[in-house]
Amino acid sequence: MAVRVYFEDTDAGGVVYYANYLRFCERARTEWLRAKGFGQQALIDESGIAFVVRRFTADYLGSARLDDELEVVTSIERIGGASIDFVQAIVRGQVRLFTSRVTVACIDLARHAATAIPGPIRRRLSSPN
Repeated sequence: MAVRVYFEDTDAGGVVYYANYLRFCERARTEWLRAKGFGQQALIDESGIAFVVRRFTADYLGSARLDDELEVVTSIERIGGASIDFVQAIVRGQVRLFTSRVTVACIDLARHAATAIPGPIRRRLSSPN
């Protein structure tokens, strides 16, 4: 997913504020799910589930600046019974600026508890297309 750095994304030093990398990653995971056919609101309305962040680790490797065009690269490392482990990177051209590992848990919103990822969703998320 392409991301352009706007003034609002930067700190007083003119570089992307550290927490905004997390926002960029969240948006990329949401768009990745949408591309697989699962909008967040549709999952809530139709299946009563949501994916919530359980764990997030990050490595800041370089600085992005105003007007940079970045790419957020998202891939699945593992799909568990009720969780998905993502690996994400933010790059500017060939330069890796940020890497993260994110575990999201599938929760049943009515019970406010973890639940197994439904079979049809699991199959589509596991497919390469």
